[in-house]
Amino acid sequence: MSDYNLSFLPQSLGKYLTPYVPFALGGLSGCTSTLIIQPVDMIKVRIQVLASTQNRNLSPFTVFSNILKNEGFLSFYKGLDAACVRQLLYTTTRLGLFRTTSDYLKKRNNTNSIPFYQKCLLSLFCGGVGAVVGNPADLALVRMQSDLSLPAEHRKNYTGLFNTIYKIVRDEGLFNLWKGSFPTVVRAMSLNLGMLSSFDQTKEFLAKYLKEGTLPHVCLSSAVAGFFAVTLSLPFDFVKTCIQKESQKGTAYSGIFDCIVKNYKQGGVPRFYSSYATYYVRVAPHAMLTLILMDTFTRLLKRRDTTQEKRA
Repeated sequence: MSDYNLSFLPQSLGKYLTPYVPFALGGLSGCTSTLIIQPVDMIKVRIQVLASTQNRNLSPFTVFSNILKNEGFLSFYKGLDAACVRQLLYTTTRLGLFRTTSDYLKKRNNTNSIPFYQKCLLSLFCGGVGAVVGNPADLALVRMQSDLSLPAEHRKNYTGLFNTIYKIVRDEGLFNLWKGSFPTVVRAMSLNLGMLSSFDQTKEFLAKYLKEGTLPHVCLSSAVAGFFAVTLSLPFDFVKTCIQKESQKGTAYSGIFDCIVKNYKQGGVPRFYSSYATYYVRVAPHAMLTLILMDTFTRLLKRRDTTQEKRA
């Protein structure tokens, strides 16, 4: 029997679409969250770019004021098309794959949960796969967001997602769409590890004290997941942003480890957490919203197991 109630669709179509439901819900949840969080993401990228190129550590409020004054309100949504495409590729893959695989393991083991180590392994794997799939859009997003912070003579003046991808392929080659993919993959794996494994584990723990599926239960679980996602992934996000913002000409780093070493010499470990507050405000709420929406959408479509209800 299907896990999702698609009775509003013709039976044959519902049966065909059922395996893809977790992926669709993942993409929908990610895109909805991105529409809300995009301005904060723009500020986060600007802070990281200014820290790595001009050795300037500006506060989020200063960067917000400068963007609003010099570029206008709509600049906070520059790269929104790339951000949404990234969510459709990255979040659809990682959340859909995680939920599908974990549901399969639960069924196979005839249990309502899977061991924590399996959640961790699944989180790492799904995050890595999602990052590889979504890296071209992620690179385009970073390039668009950082372009206006460069001197006028070095700007590419990107006009949108496809224009950005076209210029990257034309000037740097096709495979440069995966430039910085290693730190992107590691960042996604660490973020997923903190986000998905801790969310499910915390939900199971809090279910002893709070009614499962209620707003306090889901919100507290997502808050814990957001904290771990931020703390584990920020250093990798910093390195990823530094590498991806570069063009092939005049590159400041010869590779990932060169980027790590140079930034460490300039500011030590705290440098990699230079945008912690902004990153937290951007990633934690995004993670929370995505998880809450995913959980809500899933509960709306999940079938109630009438057999278990009768036994109870």
